[in-house]
Amino acid sequence: MEIQTKTRQSILFEVAWEVCNQVGGIYTVIRSKVPAMVEQWDENYCCLGPYFPQRAMTEFEPITSPENTPIGRTVEKMREMGLVVEYGHWLITGRPKIVLFDIRSIVPQLDRIKYDLWENHGISTVNIEDLVNQTICFSEMVRIFLTEFAEISSKKTDIYAHFHEWMASSGLPELRRQNVRIATTFTTHATMLGRYIASNVTDFYQKLPHFDWQKEARHYGIEAQATIERLAYLSAHVATTVSDVTARECAVFLGKEPDLVLPNGLNIQRFSAVHEFQNLHMRYKDRIHQFITGHFFQSYSFNLDKTLYFFTSGRYEFVNKGYDLTLEALARLNWKMVQAKMDMTVVMFFITKQPYHSINPEVLQSRAVLGEIQETCSAIEKQVGEGLFKASAASNHSNLPDLNQFVDEYWRLRLRRTVQTWKTKRLPPFITHDLKEEDDIVRACRRTGLMNHEQDRVKIVYHPDFIASTNPLFGLDYGQFVRGCHMGVFPSYYEPWGYTPLECVVRGIPTVTSDLSGFGDFIMQIMKDYENRGIYVINRKQSFELAAEQLANILFRFVRMNLRERIQQRNKVENISDVFDWNNLRSYYDTAHDLSAKKAFKTKVS
Repeated sequence: MEIQTKTRQSILFEVAWEVCNQVGGIYTVIRSKVPAMVEQWDENYCCLGPYFPQRAMTEFEPITSPENTPIGRTVEKMREMGLVVEYGHWLITGRPKIVLFDIRSIVPQLDRIKYDLWENHGISTVNIEDLVNQTICFSEMVRIFLTEFAEISSKKTDIYAHFHEWMASSGLPELRRQNVRIATTFTTHATMLGRYIASNVTDFYQKLPHFDWQKEARHYGIEAQATIERLAYLSAHVATTVSDVTARECAVFLGKEPDLVLPNGLNIQRFSAVHEFQNLHMRYKDRIHQFITGHFFQSYSFNLDKTLYFFTSGRYEFVNKGYDLTLEALARLNWKMVQAKMDMTVVMFFITKQPYHSINPEVLQSRAVLGEIQETCSAIEKQVGEGLFKASAASNHSNLPDLNQFVDEYWRLRLRRTVQTWKTKRLPPFITHDLKEEDDIVRACRRTGLMNHEQDRVKIVYHPDFIASTNPLFGLDYGQFVRGCHMGVFPSYYEPWGYTPLECVVRGIPTVTSDLSGFGDFIMQIMKDYENRGIYVINRKQSFELAAEQLANILFRFVRMNLRERIQQRNKVENISDVFDWNNLRSYYDTAHDLSAKKAFKTKVS
């Protein structure tokens, strides 16, 4: 009998296409989880990702002198093979070790790699897109690295490898075929077929049990990706996904129920005092006020102290992300507010990514002229202040002098002309950019009449680009923008997890999610009074009409809250954020790795 000794070391490799390569949500998963993983594994934790020089420039610090460690020796051995491999630290919280693979160095072997995938695993890669070729090259370099590392270290070290998504995993079935001594875990964050079919087929979840995965993969032209995903999932010692919602897809599309569900978290940084996150909300709300003033007040004005900012964000998937439902609910909310003669205003921001030519010149012009008005007012303010001080000091009585006498005719004329130039009778545009093609959000705004008419209580700002601090319209990064809003609205129809509502929770912003999102499903499982805590879950299993009315009623109730009630709700939301700290959710990953070890390193009886 082979006996496992307690002196054996352990090392965990976390493998993802989005390590040091921000593409989508998995980057957030890995990056936010790193501090908790480093705390658990210390020096025995290493991330593996692709090397793209431009993207790695700001996040990667190379280790210049070769290390006489198993990782260092494996890197050197791959370099001797003619492969370009970078080794260093990922410059994020926790500073984990990181190995990056330059896929260009293995491209000459691509035909051989594809042949092996077909010969050994039946993966057809005929006429695939270039991105799939890139991921195959990356996965092969990961396979070589792990195989060589195991050759050097497996006698003394238990090796764990956690693969995220198909883009990192076409080499996983070969690792198992060759019986490389590594405990493997695979996580699908969203099945390929689920994402495609849900956005194109009505009643996706009702029809889910009846889909033929291979037929659907061929229909959508993603047979290679779907096959890689399925084989990686079935080859891993432990197959996982991120929610019970996606687990149902795995059973149909990937061949079995997952062994475990691993919910996603964030690296939560709590404030020591409640007023701190409230102050941040006020500060960034004022910045949004500046944008709203420039965007709307050119045409007409409304009371900013009675204005609420709602937003939705994410990749552009009109049905999957619930943008269709949100717009229908907003139209109903607008009708309810007008009928109730409310003096509140709701501004709804749609933040997503769509192809565009440029920012709308009229939007930029309005911002520029508003800036000029602000400069003129500052000059007048200074002039009045200086004149008032001198007049007050020289005065023999306490009466306030006529302030108009302190303003030069030049500044009066300039202010008058600038304001006249700025004002317009045009409706404020509901989209900030010139799209290359009109899309469903634009069409839905026109269909529902949400065109920013003065009498409307609900206004729309569609911003078809992600928000960054360099953005000329807001001057905020995404996190600051979220803090400045009052509510996030994410009634997704297809959402394996859903980071956007979670990002609201950790910033103390009430949020709407759905029971078909992983996050919403998880909330419903762990919390009974979630709505009292500022998390609203839309029932997306009911009809579209009923779901739209439910969402409209939730938004209407929120609008009718007073300031104290909204502050209390922000406090309650922020108070539950610790539930989603990776230091608490890491235990799910620990369980997955322990289970993979039991399967991979099980005792052999002679």
